[in-house]
Amino acid sequence: MDAIPLLDPRFVMPFRTTRRLLTAAALTLAAAVTLSACAGAGAESEGGGEVVWAIEGANLSAGHMDPQVSQLDVSAMVQRVVLDSLVYQEADGSFSPWLAESWEIEDDGAAYLFTLRDDVTFHDGEPFDAAAVKANFDRIADPETASAQAASMLGGDFYAGTEVIDDHTVRVSFTQPYAPFLQAASTALLGFYSPAVLESSADQLKAGGPDITVGTGPFVLTEYTPDQEIVYTRNEDYAWGPHSEEAPQFETLRVEILPEAAVRAGVVESGEADLASNIPPNLAAELPDSVAVDSKAYPGLPYSLYLNEAYGVFADEPVRQAFSRAIDIDSAVEEIFSGQFPRAWSVLGATTPGYDASLEDSWPYDPAVANRLLDEAGWTERDADGYRVKDGQRLSARWIAWTPVPDDRVALANAIQSDLKAVGFEVVREVLEPGAYNEQYEPKTFDLTDWGFSGVDPDLLRSHLHTEGFQNASQVSDPEVDALLEQGVAATDQQVRNDIYSQLQQWNAQHVAIVPLYSPSLITALGENVSGLAYDLYGRPLFYDVTVG
Repeated sequence: MDAIPLLDPRFVMPFRTTRRLLTAAALTLAAAVTLSACAGAGAESEGGGEVVWAIEGANLSAGHMDPQVSQLDVSAMVQRVVLDSLVYQEADGSFSPWLAESWEIEDDGAAYLFTLRDDVTFHDGEPFDAAAVKANFDRIADPETASAQAASMLGGDFYAGTEVIDDHTVRVSFTQPYAPFLQAASTALLGFYSPAVLESSADQLKAGGPDITVGTGPFVLTEYTPDQEIVYTRNEDYAWGPHSEEAPQFETLRVEILPEAAVRAGVVESGEADLASNIPPNLAAELPDSVAVDSKAYPGLPYSLYLNEAYGVFADEPVRQAFSRAIDIDSAVEEIFSGQFPRAWSVLGATTPGYDASLEDSWPYDPAVANRLLDEAGWTERDADGYRVKDGQRLSARWIAWTPVPDDRVALANAIQSDLKAVGFEVVREVLEPGAYNEQYEPKTFDLTDWGFSGVDPDLLRSHLHTEGFQNASQVSDPEVDALLEQGVAATDQQVRNDIYSQLQQWNAQHVAIVPLYSPSLITALGENVSGLAYDLYGRPLFYDVTVG
């Protein structure tokens, strides 16, 4: 590919990425086979037509159809059309009424009193009321639910409970001030299922499906074929959107699950889909002018490497520091992502409130520094393959990755392994199916792993760096870090919060529990038949005002 010089083998992507460079006829044939069961994109029909949305979605069928339980972005992205929230977060970060008409913040942020709309019903006819709010929030907080991100966003151990004041008034309380709650309450992760479903079928929500995934949203989930498609049909009674009190202007949202990015790009280009999410920069650059490309930077924690400091070689801080300085992040990110994604310098992305810009350029690629640190750590000998050795043991780290891995991240991993080999540091990478991954992730029997994590509030660092954080893959356990994270979640003054999260970012730059690599964007390819598409602050499509034709 033009964006990846073949002279540098570190940046060569696997062969399957060339699928995008097949002839147009071959690519269209592949897409046609995939989409043979559905109507043409933007197809007009009585009641407003159909929108076809191509997504990656490969892990939805592995128990990730429930945003109250799953931590995967795709779960919240597709179920947003089913699950409404108490409040709506605007582009400027402010909050507007949604299912709640109004709210009051009590006890310096330790309680939130909501007045609910009285005209909202679930898809099964059940009323949305204060009891429904309590049932959903208590379900999320219940340890038996095994909620990951949603439970943390609900405050985790700070959640004291939800009190029904009357049918349309509810108080959500915490054991201390909890500043991120309104932002959390605006997301699909704290959206609402019918209480009847929670009573009868809660154990089926992870698998999802018609009459199971039942919310108050503008669309009803009417068909689901795992690993193939999800069909949502307009909720004709919908009259409580965040900006409109009308039902959607098209009848059917057909979500096609296409793990191959080349195929997703191809079906939009051919007109067989109206839009496609998660398009890599190199494929987006090749799309014709007839396809619009919308790129929205993710807030939150950049795509990063998590170094397990309680297992293996990363227990030694100089080794972690050497690891980070040995990787030529700038060159790899620039080449692989066609200059579309910025290199990351901090554990918060540049679009996240509280980002510390002073860290930029503070830990550049420097193999000489990496070599010196490793020498000082006692890794001075070399084996026959050129890797460092100490006390008869090779300097080696095992990297576990969750399949499927996009081709660009495979190329980035190859570059990282090559750079580290140059300083005598072996990295062995294992790409694992979800079950096999979790078998190693849960007991933390790995050296490093990787992911990015979107979030508008910097409190997301609590789940990654607190001793009790549910995504603390680095196994950080530092009382001072815990204290800062707990201060940050309680502080209501924005400048105070900024100072706290700056200290945490500076701490990681020295301690190197996490190595941030790049700040991704959610790139959407959009055909000509759809207008009115909007995006939330995470870059996920919103369909409230979409029209077809």
